[in-house]
Amino acid sequence: MIDQEEPSGVVVNSGDTAPSSVLLRFCEPTRPFPEYDDDPVLDFLARARGERVSVDVSVRTFRGDGLDTFLDELAEDFRGWEGARTWRSLEHELTLSAVHGPGGYVRLTWGLHSRPPAEEWCFETTTVHAAGEDMRNLAAEIRTFLQGAA
Repeated sequence: MIDQEEPSGVVVNSGDTAPSSVLLRFCEPTRPFPEYDDDPVLDFLARARGERVSVDVSVRTFRGDGLDTFLDELAEDFRGWEGARTWRSLEHELTLSAVHGPGGYVRLTWGLHSRPPAEEWCFETTTVHAAGEDMRNLAAEIRTFLQGAA
């Protein structure tokens, strides 16, 4: 699934069939202020690639903004919940909305946004994951990714 030309990181696939399939890749974690001990700011690149899309967004977080914790909580609530749960990065370049659907699946809508104040565009794609173990695995991958930049 990982393209050799792309940097390593976490890959999330929005589907198995082209042309609608989009790969989301979270890669290149960096600390923008290495001169400070224990720099809490973590930047990474969010990439969406598909036959009809190529989007790159630099995402800024404060210690990952709890993305791994958000995904863990979704996994723990594998029996379901009402409505949508949302998460966003520090400067809102990356957003995530989660809805628990029928059949024990979680629909995650990932949003990549241009930086404020312009906010000229937004790209969204949805991935579907089995509640419970599949969500735990995604949370663990994201946690490893975020901690790897420490």
